[in-house]
Amino acid sequence: MTFATADLCDAHPDAVKVCHILFRSFGKVTAFHGPIRTLSVLDDNALVRETLERPGQGAVLVVNGGGSLKRALVGDNLARLAIDNGWAGIVVHGAVRDSAVLDTMDVGVKAVGTIPLRADRDGLGEIDIPTSFGGVIFTPGDWLYADADGVIVSAERLHG
Repeated sequence: MTFATADLCDAHPDAVKVCHILFRSFGKVTAFHGPIRTLSVLDDNALVRETLERPGQGAVLVVNGGGSLKRALVGDNLARLAIDNGWAGIVVHGAVRDSAVLDTMDVGVKAVGTIPLRADRDGLGEIDIPTSFGGVIFTPGDWLYADADGVIVSAERLHG
């Protein structure tokens, strides 16, 4: 089913929270949605890899990197894991790399920006806990919808 975040906001004004971050889009998939899984990390993507190596079952991985643009939390190799393991998309409050390659892949990624420097791999961070940025609390199990207009979240599925 196709959706537009603008239409979902109009149809469900009391159920939708709008993330006030101006994300850039990467990958050939411009719109995606699914139940939320979360990570909170800072300049370290070991938990991102570990999570994307597992079956995604149509979920969206929300990575709260604190908005840091010091190191890339997702690149083409992790995007390939997301595709291969059935993740609906990735939202990164931080940086990605390999953007030209990402744009050729059948994946949807939203991120604040890019940097060529890879992340640390110490495994520091938190998995599947509520995390917030852009005025929204991202809670595991809530629903995220992303398209060219932005990212919205609802405690309930808003389609189908």
